[in-house]
Amino acid sequence: MSIFLTQKAAAYLISFLKKSGKSAELRLDVKKSGCSGMSYVVKYLDKIKDTDLVFEDKGIKIIVDSKNIKYLNGLELDFVKNGLNKSLKFNNPNIKEKCGCGLSFNI
Repeated sequence: MSIFLTQKAAAYLISFLKKSGKSAELRLDVKKSGCSGMSYVVKYLDKIKDTDLVFEDKGIKIIVDSKNIKYLNGLELDFVKNGLNKSLKFNNPNIKEKCGCGLSFNI
């Protein structure tokens, strides 16, 4: 089981976390949302729970609750710039369908 970061995503996250004064640790979750059923949630790490799995790639620790790994296993997190817009892009090999706006998915 694993989660990966592209070089661009790692550079963005390290810079973002450094500016915020946070450590290089993020929590990655999913929640029920949107027209396709689920969406991603990225937030600062609050604390590591007994049920968490810890992945590390390119200097960033990614914390995932073990109940959500079935939705996130093999995920590649990328960073994209389109004009003035910047965002994280989730390349998830488990997705069976996603909504037209790309913000929610179903597995």
